Parts: sequence; C-alpha cells; structure tokens
Amino acid sequence: MRWKRRRFLLRIWRNRRQITSVINRTGDIGPSDIILFATMRNEMVRLPHFLDHYRALGAKHFLIVDNGSDDGTAAYLRDQPDISLWTTDHSYKLARFGMDWLGWLQWQHGAGHWCLTVDADELLTFPHDETRDLQELTTWLDQRDIPAFGAIMLEMYPKGPLGQDSEADPIKALPWFDAHNYRHRTHPVYQNRWIQGGVRERVFFADDPDKSPTLSKTPLVKWHWRHVYVSSTHQMLPLRLNHVFDHPDRPTGALLHTKFLPVIRAKSAEEIGRRQHFENSDLYINYHQQLAEGPDLWSPDSTRYEGWEQLVSLGLMSKGDWV
Repeated sequence: MRWKRRRFLLRIWRNRRQITSVINRTGDIGPSDIILFATMRNEMVRLPHFLDHYRALGAKHFLIVDNGSDDGTAAYLRDQPDISLWTTDHSYKLARFGMDWLGWLQWQHGAGHWCLTVDADELLTFPHDETRDLQELTTWLDQRDIPAFGAIMLEMYPKGPLGQDSEADPIKALPWFDAHNYRHRTHPVYQNRWIQGGVRERVFFADDPDKSPTLSKTPLVKWHWRHVYVSSTHQMLPLRLNHVFDHPDRPTGALLHTKFLPVIRAKSAEEIGRRQHFENSDLYINYHQQLAEGPDLWSPDSTRYEGWEQLVSLGLMSKGDWV
C-alpha cells in the first residue's frame, strides 16, 4: 500500500500541468481555515445553492477545477471572492475522475488544514449542523486525534418523472430518498465500509446489484501531503483514513446527492457520447439512456427528507459522542 500511495502521488505530480490557474486567491487562506476542493463542469444550476450551503457550514475557501464548462460556470466562479479557480480541457476520466487535479491542489494548499472534497451535486449534512458548524466539528475531531470524517451518499429524488421540477433549492426539488435498502461489507483491499443500495440500485441495478454505485465516502480529512484519494472519495491511503464508519463513538454524516435535478436528462444524453464518468462506461450506457428518458424513481416505500435527526433515527448516520 505504501508503494501504491507513492505511485498515486507521482501520477498527481505528473498531471499537475493539465490544470491552468485562472485566478489564485490561496494567499487569503488562513492557518485554521477549512478548504473545499471540487471539480465541476456545467454546474451553474447548482452553484449558488452549493456555495451558500458550504459557506454556512463554515468552508472558508474553495479551490475549484473547471473542466471545460460552457454554461457560465467558470465566469461565475471567477467572480467569487473566496474562490481560487483552475481550468482544464483534459479528460476527466483519464485524470481519475478529477482526483489527479484535486490531488495536486491538496498537495500544494491542503497540508495542515481540514479539507472537504465533494462534487457539485453533494450537500453535506451532519448531526447538529443547524447550530454547530464544521469548525466546531473539526475541533472536536482534532481533540480526539481523529483524522477523517465519513458520510453516506444519500440519493435524493422527486415524486414523478425526472425533469419536471422548477424549485431553486435542490432539497426542495428532490425531497425523497430510500431509507432502508442498504447493505455493507468491508472492502477486501482498502478496509473501508463498502455501502451499496438505495434508489439507483433499486431502479437501475436490480438485476446486478454488485455493480451499483458505492455510497460510502470520506469527504472531510485533516490533510497531509502524503494523503491520497484512490477512487473518488470512496477510498484513501493510508488505510487508517478509511476506518470512518467503524467506531460507534464517532459521528458520521450524509452527502445529500442532488444528481436528479431536471438537468439530469440532458447531462445523461451528453454522457452517452462523452463517457467520462464511469470506469466501465459501456456498463452504464443503458443506465444513462434510462435517465435521459426521465423515469419516475418514487415508490410507495420512499421517505420524505426531514433533516439530520431523521437520518440518525434511521441509522443512516450517527451522532456518536458528538453532542
């Protein structure tokens, strides 16, 4: 694993020139600031709410790589005073789904900081987040020498065919989720809790559930230059960073996944041609074709989202000793 980590770091270093700085405000980052890292492409419909959400949680600076947007995303990001922006037209897939690019930025700017790595369609929630922010949470984790915080990715969806919602707030547009159809096992290589299930498995991968998306993530980490993400934010090296769901005294969170906004139909149609978002793109062609047709993901067993306390009561995240 040590040699594998070094190979990933070497790969990150080699690919560093694939991204070009547009505006660099990293000199404004304070020594205790929480930094958010993300790669985006054509996310203008989500951006205002995304930034407001994470600013309210306590993220102080955003380091973002724009991957060839043509919907105004890059211009909008460039004008935000707490954002440093890079751009690239290189392959998202060949850059390990953007992790090589973000890995270089984390290497250069993340060391010693709590770093939050998320996609534009992921909104983090955690116990007591309406009264306590990320600064308080990470202080609690620091005091206990806990270097990473885990979260389940919770797929949110509307009632009715995809593509019909007009709400600006993604959670109001996508208020439903699957509450009970989850399973987990320990990954044989990376030792993380490997969670699968949810609505995408129920609707799209019922015939082959082992191929359904991984839902366990480690989005919040006290960064060291030797750290590296292996597969999105699902697995990390060193291995100890993957043990985020294994301690009942530790809190965990949820990433509310807003993938199924109305733009999903156009994005899925585009992805059939681009094939940039999956390791085995051919496996997911039928999946994207179904999304482009606007299916109804709701079922009588769907649960309406009410907040973090509901997710704790359902066992989808934990308060641990965080009170």
